[in-house]
Amino acid sequence: MDISVVIPLLNEEESLPELTEWIARVMRDHNFSYEVIYVDDGSTDDSWNVIQQLRAKNENIKGIRFQRNYGKSAALNEAFRAAQGNVVITMDADLQDSPDEIPELRRLIVEDKYDLVSGWKKVRYDNTLTKNIPSRFFNAVTRRISKIKLHDFNCGLKSYNKKVVKSIEVYGEMHRYIPVIAKWAGFRKIGEKVVEHRKRKYGVTKFGWDRFINGFLDLMSITFVGKFSKKPMHFFGLLGTIFFLVGFLTSLILIVSKIINPEYAITNRPTFYIALTAIIIGVQLFLSGFLSELISRNSVSRNSYLVEDRIGLG
Repeated sequence: MDISVVIPLLNEEESLPELTEWIARVMRDHNFSYEVIYVDDGSTDDSWNVIQQLRAKNENIKGIRFQRNYGKSAALNEAFRAAQGNVVITMDADLQDSPDEIPELRRLIVEDKYDLVSGWKKVRYDNTLTKNIPSRFFNAVTRRISKIKLHDFNCGLKSYNKKVVKSIEVYGEMHRYIPVIAKWAGFRKIGEKVVEHRKRKYGVTKFGWDRFINGFLDLMSITFVGKFSKKPMHFFGLLGTIFFLVGFLTSLILIVSKIINPEYAITNRPTFYIALTAIIIGVQLFLSGFLSELISRNSVSRNSYLVEDRIGLG
C-alpha cells in the first residue's frame, strides 16, 4: 500500500464527508493505493456513524473508536499500530489541512529519503494573541533543546516513513514532539515543507490555554526520557553524588573543627543542618536512581486505553 492517512478526530461530523471525498480525489488523480484511518477519540456527536457510512461507500476508509476521550497522542499511537502504508501521513479532520499536500509529502519520503517531514503553516489564520505568539515561543524553545530545525513542531500535517511510526511510541500529550521522539529513536533525516493553512469551516477548536503549560512540561519530560530513559541512574546518580559529597565534606570540616576546638558548637550552626540535608537528599536521589533502573528494565507500554470498536481493521 502506498499511503496510510491517519486522522484523529473529536466531534467533527460535519467535515468528514468533504474531507473523505477530497482525499479520495487526490488518490485517484495520482493512482495511489491507500487507506484512511479515522480515530474517533470519544466523540459525543454523530462522527462514528458518519465514519461507518463512509466505510460502506469506500472500503479504503477504516475506523477506530475509543470508549472515551484519551487525547490526540493515544489516537495517533493506535493508528500507527494499524497503518499498512509505506508512507504514513497525519492530518487534522477540521479541513484546515489540505489533502492536496499529500503527493509532495509522499515524494519527500519516497524519493528524497526523509524519515519524517513536518508541515510548516507559514501563513496562519489563527488569533495571533492566543495561538501564534505562544506557538512561536515553544517552537523556538523546542528547536534550541532538540537541535531540530523545524518552525512548527505541532503541525498536524506530517509524513513518515513506515518504519518510523512502527518504531516509536506516542503517549501522554507527546504528539507535539513526535519529531523529537523520532530523533531519539535514531531517525535523523527530518525535513520540513511549507503547507497551506486553511480557515476552519466547521466546528470549533478543541485546544485551550492549558496546552501551552502542558506543552512545556511535555518538552521537559521528552528531553529527560530521550536522554535518560535507558540509564536513569546517570541522571539521579550524578545529582545524588554531588549532594552527598557536598554534605559529607561539609560534615567532615565541622568534625575536624570540633576536634581542634572542643568548645566548637556544631549543632548550633546552620552549616550542620545544611550538610545533613544534603546527605539525605543525596541518598534519596541514589535510591530514586535505583528504583528508576528497576522500572525502566521492567516497564510495559505506557499506553492504556480501551478501543470500543473498529471497522476495516484486523
